[in-house]
Amino acid sequence: MKRLFVLVAAFFLAAGPARAGDELLVSAAASLVNAFNEIGRAYSEANPGVKVVFNFAASGPLLQQIEKGAPVDVFASADEATMDLAARKGLVDPATRRDFTTNRLVLAVPASGAPAIAAPEDLAKPEVRRIAVGNPASVPVGRYTRDSLGQARWESLTPKFVYADSVRQALQYASRGEVQAAFVYASDAASAADKVRVAAVLATPRPVVYPAAVVAASKRKHQAAAFVAWLAAPESQAILKRHGFGG
Repeated sequence: MKRLFVLVAAFFLAAGPARAGDELLVSAAASLVNAFNEIGRAYSEANPGVKVVFNFAASGPLLQQIEKGAPVDVFASADEATMDLAARKGLVDPATRRDFTTNRLVLAVPASGAPAIAAPEDLAKPEVRRIAVGNPASVPVGRYTRDSLGQARWESLTPKFVYADSVRQALQYASRGEVQAAFVYASDAASAADKVRVAAVLATPRPVVYPAAVVAASKRKHQAAAFVAWLAAPESQAILKRHGFGG
């Protein structure tokens, strides 16, 4: 799986003065790429100092990396279930956990050339041959999709599914016209508004909530806690909202 590494500078007030060479590794859900990059840039402009390394991927594989000993300081998941699992395994400090934003599940279709799709029911049409969806075994958006569709519809559509390793991969399939539809988050669809359109907003039995927490094995716990707190700051919240989160 490809992982995107983005380097930004940051200064964490709770950690005291930054020291040259300090780094903080933040493993974050793939859907956060655009928003976290901007948050990082804003943080760097305001407080140059500690270098933050972002590792973006699906929440499940990120948790596996942490469990295998990856030197991660902060974990930001796209769902509560993955963070709950991290807590049960003792991989994060539950006292530092903070829900910092929300999202919505949407059905996206290519901006041009897609069949007439306005609701999940339309996915049964014969002209809809390929549907991108996150693999529910490791990608939260896949589990949200399965829960939203219900078991019967999920099973009926399974032969059409193209399983993606992350929500961003599902978005790419739709953006390139390789599928007739894709289940992604509203924020992802907004990031590619020139290539996809939202055909429907889907209700989910559980809200799409993003929690972050300090990784228990982190050697930079004060700096990590400060970053988690920064995600709730007004400037960070404004950035998240601008990228389609919080709906």
